Order: sequence, then structure tokens, then C-alpha cells
Amino acid sequence: MRIDLVALVVDDYDPAIVFFVDVLGFELVEDSPSLTNDGRPKRWVVVRPPGAETGILLARADGNQQAAVVGNQVAGRVGFFLRVDDFDAAYQRMTAAGVEFVTSPRAEAYGRVAVFLDIAGNRWDLLGPT
Repeated sequence: MRIDLVALVVDDYDPAIVFFVDVLGFELVEDSPSLTNDGRPKRWVVVRPPGAETGILLARADGNQQAAVVGNQVAGRVGFFLRVDDFDAAYQRMTAAGVEFVTSPRAEAYGRVAVFLDIAGNRWDLLGPT
């Protein structure tokens, strides 16, 4: 058993793809036309870090209820965790690419960490070894 995908509600597909692929360095695994349950067009867009098994389904908000959670999927908490082998290199690359960090890097018992915002405003931990 494994978790295959986690859905992330976004405003639009293309800017989200640019953020995750071009800025964070994820792979675009799939971008296929699809249909909503009631037959309207949508896309099935999956990204994931290189070598990872679990991916993120970038799901465009459909309706007011979904639009209301864009950027607040986990009620303002850090809800996503990106572990890297070289914290300093990832932090510098992401900062240079314009990623907004809301905390400075710090050392914790579990490693180095800094909180950043994704394109929608969700909080992520960038994690690396101490």
C-alpha cells in the first residue's frame, strides 16, 4: 500500500505547472485532457519530485467552495514537506527563482528547515540534513 497522489487545489493549471516544474524542479508526469463528473472539460495534471513515487495532482478550483481553499488547504498550517539532500543549494536556488520564504533557515532536531509559500499561498517546509 502507498499514497499515490495528493490533490492540491490551484487557481489555474499553467502557472502551477511553471511553479512546480520550472521553479521547484519537479517533473511533469502527466498533463491530459479530462472531464469533470458532470462532463465539463478539465485537465489531469500530475507533478512530482524527481525519483519520488508520490505525486501532486494539480486540481483547478471548480466553483466557489473549491476556490475558497486555494492557498489555505490546511488552514494556514504547514501541510507539505519537501525534503532535499542539499538544503543550502535548494534554498539559494529557490530564493533566486523568487520563492517566498516566510521564515529564515533554522536547525531543528530533525534537520534544517525553512517555511516557503507555493504559488497558491500554501505553506511548505523545505527540509534538509543538518
